[in-house]
Amino acid sequence: MKTLHIALMNLAILCLVSCKEEVEKPKVIYDSSNRNKQLTKVDSTQIAIADLPIQMEGTDYLIHPVGDLRVYERGTKAKYGSSSVIDLSFTISNLGDSELTGYLQNLKFQKLDSDSITALTKKPALILTATYLKAIADKTQKQILVYTMYDMDTNKDGKLDTSDIKSLYLSDISGNHFTKISANFEELIDWNLIESKNRLYFRTVEDTNKNGQFDKNDVVHYNYIHLLDKDWEVTSYEPI
Repeated sequence: MKTLHIALMNLAILCLVSCKEEVEKPKVIYDSSNRNKQLTKVDSTQIAIADLPIQMEGTDYLIHPVGDLRVYERGTKAKYGSSSVIDLSFTISNLGDSELTGYLQNLKFQKLDSDSITALTKKPALILTATYLKAIADKTQKQILVYTMYDMDTNKDGKLDTSDIKSLYLSDISGNHFTKISANFEELIDWNLIESKNRLYFRTVEDTNKNGQFDKNDVVHYNYIHLLDKDWEVTSYEPI
């Protein structure tokens, strides 16, 4: 009986270890054979849909969020067995406090006096947040959006999702001047606006030991951008 108990414990430990290893997949695959492979879509099986446009306060542009139609399957118990019911969610984004959130493929911009609609990007993307820097606009008249998003299939699994490296971008309120601020293959940790200095501070972590994960042995980079500069040049600083 004791032998059986020990065997079961060992089996449970092996299961936990294998499950942990399965969950902790690398965010970066350094494979030169896959380096030239590029995604053409986030997920070709999904159906694109747009929410109704929103307008950030004080701006002259409508923003159309574009994402995937969300399909949910839920089980139901019937008298003569079980079946599943398909639920559809036609809402793909949320707006609160000058920030648009969701899992969006793109944003499209339309000037109020125009019927023309232009896309933010022509490349595959998964946009998590688009934040309007209203405090900067009120003070300087410069209207800027900050994006957190995924733009590269860094783990080479053939899809763009939250298992890849998160990046930081900026654009004008029109969607023009769309600029990547964080470096390729550096994971965005967070960002913060310092209104008094018209600066956007942000941190990234670099996989310096090239193990495909971001851990305590990697290097954290500290950067800021002067938002009133034309080219949004990144400046590094050392607080430690």
